[in-house]
Amino acid sequence: MGGEGWFRRWSLDGEWEALPPTVRAYGNRDLLFIDFMASSTADATNDKLANVQINELSISASPNLQKNLSIFSPDQAELAKMLLVRGQSHLFEDWPDAGVDDDEKKALLDQVALLNSSYPGGLASYIKTARELLADSKAGKNPFDGFIPSVPSGEVLTFGDDNFIKYEEAGVRQVQNAAFVLVAGGLGERLGYNGIKVALPMETTTGTCFLQHYIESILCLSEASCRQAQGQCQRDVPFVIMTSDDTHARTLQLLESNAYFGMKSTQVKLLKQEKVACLADNDARLAIDPKNKYRIQTKPHGHGDVHSLLYSSGLLREWKDAGLRWVVFFQDTNGLLFKAIPAALGVSATKEYHVNSLSVPRKAKEAIGGITRLTHADGREMVINVEYNQLDPLLRATGHPDGDANCETGYSPYPGNINQLILEVGPYIDELSKTGGAIKEFVNPKYKDSTKTAFKSSTRLECMMQDYPKTLPPSARVGFTVTDPWLAYAPVKNNPDDASKVPKGNPYHSATSGETSIYRSNSMILRKAGVKVDDPVSQVFNGQEVEVWSRVVWKPKWAVTFADVKRKVSGSSSISQKSTLVVKGRNILIEDLSLDGTLVIDSVDDAEVKVGGSVQNNGWKIESVDKDDTALPEEVRIRGFKINKVEQLEKSYNEPGKHSLKP
Repeated sequence: MGGEGWFRRWSLDGEWEALPPTVRAYGNRDLLFIDFMASSTADATNDKLANVQINELSISASPNLQKNLSIFSPDQAELAKMLLVRGQSHLFEDWPDAGVDDDEKKALLDQVALLNSSYPGGLASYIKTARELLADSKAGKNPFDGFIPSVPSGEVLTFGDDNFIKYEEAGVRQVQNAAFVLVAGGLGERLGYNGIKVALPMETTTGTCFLQHYIESILCLSEASCRQAQGQCQRDVPFVIMTSDDTHARTLQLLESNAYFGMKSTQVKLLKQEKVACLADNDARLAIDPKNKYRIQTKPHGHGDVHSLLYSSGLLREWKDAGLRWVVFFQDTNGLLFKAIPAALGVSATKEYHVNSLSVPRKAKEAIGGITRLTHADGREMVINVEYNQLDPLLRATGHPDGDANCETGYSPYPGNINQLILEVGPYIDELSKTGGAIKEFVNPKYKDSTKTAFKSSTRLECMMQDYPKTLPPSARVGFTVTDPWLAYAPVKNNPDDASKVPKGNPYHSATSGETSIYRSNSMILRKAGVKVDDPVSQVFNGQEVEVWSRVVWKPKWAVTFADVKRKVSGSSSISQKSTLVVKGRNILIEDLSLDGTLVIDSVDDAEVKVGGSVQNNGWKIESVDKDDTALPEEVRIRGFKINKVEQLEKSYNEPGKHSLKP
């Protein structure tokens, strides 16, 4: 291709011609890739010449594009040339002459502009990274090669003890310095539910949806934080929801039609993630949509996009300038997580963690990632989530013959990652400033055969929220907080058929187990506070055997911490297994209550209600339903049961003052 400092191009008349040293060309006579390398000493004439050469070469690489350049704006033409330089001439191969499908051709370049602007570093960076990762994948490169795993340091909490209460109180104090971020880009199709997941009822006793519960929890934690600060609150706690094309409009509609569930609309920001281009082969050629030759096929990039969206939106800088210290990330269908977030936030503040992963104990080889410290031979170190299918072989390859095995506690020493993160704002901004908001990506192509030369279907780069620590320096303080799984982790993500195939003893992570886990958690919290709650019974719904506890539900305004529950429960109270207790009011005090049936009680904020005595009625009964009965709503069918409200005692107190209920 020429001597040192000189490169050549294949000209339109078929002869090699010299290029100036500010232009580097590589490839073959069918398609050359050009890099413009203007140095500080290159004069304007050379710069212009280099650009002429690039443009001429780009156009000549695709005659069909050359024939259509006149229909594009200058910006669109430059994007088209950029695609050619990056080896994407196939996008224009089947184009007819100008005058045919011009609007469709322009739409493709509009799509390219969006893909280019929404990815850190643009499409050129995306394609470059894709080629590198696809080459590693084809070569079978181990991403953890050279790393030695070890158990990281963190805090293991026991619910209800003095240590837990201390951290919980410290966490509530920090809420006024926190912003909350909900990752909610997915639909419920995998669950057998066609709505957005955050609109799904968290439990059917009250019908409260996930989004309502999250917002009410944030508001009540904020109020509690202000009370601790003796009213010294100067801001509303920010709440960000990451949406997608699939969920954005419906999330906004859910908020607006419910007056934002009590939040100010100015507190809530929706950030929509865009999809990324699919890849057709190991050369990272962008995949053409099989239904439209004028569209690039796209797929979701993953929830790791939340980091780049927060960075590019300017919200992080705005929060830091306002004095905020923490960003709390959480997932869309875990109805228990706010029972553990205050204590985990307290751990972050007390231990000054830059990154804190909320975790649960995990059984060895359980299908959940493990929080692991990785130390490289060259001194690099990171504390990150390692997926369960990678952790066992990694341990075996580094001197642990038993691999991922349980220790004396009966659990793996590597805590289970549940994708709830607490990050300190300052170090977070500093890190994203280095990466432009980008998170380490991976690619997972499905190959047709062992040669790894062709894909079964297109793939794309992906990123995960929990991979943020991969680029942190060893000086970063990265830890974890382990809480009891019954307290913090009951995600709803599997449909009934998939859940029923889960091996016995492993969590189902379905709508069935998600709802019954809420009743279990609330019942166990009341037990810790001194209430006698009957043992559960086992029942099978949608092919899943679950524990059915007393149906105990309370609004966040009644209690957002264990200390709240302890203050509002006293004496000797009991709840039978068949019972349902729904507490909605702020100042409802339970003292010497015997419940055998259903009690629903509500009050205005200025009313104090003491509840005791004996409540006995036929109550509300859980009844099995057929998941295939299309006459029933989807949210009922995916649980396999419904609540039959036979009889209840229901009381509301709408006047301020002190009241008593003692049947």
